[in-house]
Amino acid sequence: MKTRKILLGLASIALVSGAIIAADHIDAPAVEGGTSDITDFYAFQGANTNNLVFVANVQGLITPENSAVAKFDKNVMIEFNIDTDGDYVEDYVIQAIPSSDDKMYVYGPAVPNETGKNSTLLSNSYKSSVAITPYGNDAITATTNASSVSGVKAFAGLRDDPFFMDFAQYSAIVGGTAGGFNNPGADTFAGTNVLSVVVEVPKTMIGSTGTINTWVTTKRKQ
Repeated sequence: MKTRKILLGLASIALVSGAIIAADHIDAPAVEGGTSDITDFYAFQGANTNNLVFVANVQGLITPENSAVAKFDKNVMIEFNIDTDGDYVEDYVIQAIPSSDDKMYVYGPAVPNETGKNSTLLSNSYKSSVAITPYGNDAITATTNASSVSGVKAFAGLRDDPFFMDFAQYSAIVGGTAGGFNNPGADTFAGTNVLSVVVEVPKTMIGSTGTINTWVTTKRKQ
């Protein structure tokens, strides 16, 4: 009997048609500072123009002192959702979940078992895996694929937080004590890291040559 792990949605960050970047730092009270807290989401065409790249970052504000012990949570799945027909319901998903053997398992892209807040893992026929890159090492991208997802490439590991935000000045503007941002500003996230999952997939695997809507969610094992 196959075991189907049910995962409950916790947090999400959306990317609508045409946009390529979304960020959501320090403003999701239910998950702020936790292992399911999403910080950034990117989707863009790959260097190989036949591919699309999806990037999700979680667990923001990891200091250099804490970077060596930062880990993905084995009970949290990162799920990329892809809507290809414009109804804002996921037609394809890519699921990423870490294992105890320091690998990131990536399932899909494939049609989800269900849509909405709850998910179950896709079957092993859509499974790829990549070793999680240890802190301070060169990126490991050698990906092992099941035959139905041949061509999927992945990376998982710690990376510098790419988002720039001057929170102190932002707070001053919101509080009415400043009229705008400084140039240059002071990056609140400078010197901090995030845990990043990158998945590159052939466009042909998501069944569409037109516009897509895409968003990312984190879901905790129940």
